Amino acid sequence: MKINNLGTPSALVDLDRLERNATRMADHTRQLGVRLRPHVKTHKCVEAARIQTRGHFGGITVSTLAEAKGFAEAGFRDIIYAVPIAPQKLTGALEIGLRIDRLAVLVDHMETITAIEGIAGAHATIFPVWLKIDCGLHRAGVDPETERAVALAKRLQNSIHIDFRGVLTHAGQSYDAVNRAEALAVAQEEVTVTLGFVDRLAKEEIGVPEVSIGSTPTISSAESLEGIDEVRPGNYAFFDVFQSAIGSCSLDDVAFSVLATVVSVHPEENRAVIDAGALALSKDPGPTHVDPGCGFGRIVAVEDQHPLPGLRLSSVSQEHGEISGPGTAALRPGTLLRILPNHSCLAAACFDSYKIVRDTEIIDQWRPFRGW
Repeated sequence: MKINNLGTPSALVDLDRLERNATRMADHTRQLGVRLRPHVKTHKCVEAARIQTRGHFGGITVSTLAEAKGFAEAGFRDIIYAVPIAPQKLTGALEIGLRIDRLAVLVDHMETITAIEGIAGAHATIFPVWLKIDCGLHRAGVDPETERAVALAKRLQNSIHIDFRGVLTHAGQSYDAVNRAEALAVAQEEVTVTLGFVDRLAKEEIGVPEVSIGSTPTISSAESLEGIDEVRPGNYAFFDVFQSAIGSCSLDDVAFSVLATVVSVHPEENRAVIDAGALALSKDPGPTHVDPGCGFGRIVAVEDQHPLPGLRLSSVSQEHGEISGPGTAALRPGTLLRILPNHSCLAAACFDSYKIVRDTEIIDQWRPFRGW
């Protein structure tokens, strides 16, 4: 079956690009001397995760317990649930963890540690736990400069119900970079802040078994990760327009796209409409700090993902995408277009299956795990 026989909108994954991206990151992390634990939230499907872990120890990172459950059932044995866990979710996490080698969770608050100790004690087990610190994103994670951070680490180390796995962080502020050099600076800051906290804990006689860091921009640009044990990039499997704009990849590396059909053309207004809107592409505004006119995705040719000039995806509503520009004069109702999304993680989450393609041939279909 060919791409042009599909209904639209459809989610497409270019297998050659995905495998190339995975190989490049695998080789890069080996050269850096760190363990690769890919984050699978971008695609949430077993087949892509197996490609990412090929030749590695097999550990993965997830962002929901639904993902953890699905990947555990598919044979993945070492998983980090990389969101500070809510106490109400501990029973579900424990049930998954007891069926595999390890499901580790994150904490950044003392009350969560108390809840973990209660659950673990009641089930006569030991819970693997990472301490999440904030290295500059200012989202989740404890400030490593505070006494509270030291107190949390000490509690984790001394708890008889907890296996203290180490310190973990995520430099999501790397997405504010405008080029690879700025992402490298964030990568260096991520390492410096994290290892500085590890040194501080050592002075308090608190041992840190392992250090885990990473985002796609920081790990893609990193030149040295001495002192780091593992990294957790994820978006690199698919990449997207945002990663291309900030220098993590080229536009030709983007492995995920959305197939759409032109449904309306208004040549006198340099305007056309496609059947892919926010529920197929998301409303992520993209790298506006780099390119204010980026639109809601890059419009490319169906056959080879070659960028089409004179076309801008200027707005999206629920089921409609509006294209503007002089290139709309060449469009007709029924014309197929391919959209490279601004944020592949969000766009992929809009679909219950992906069509796997080589060139224009559909060779498989993958289904991601959904839910929380």
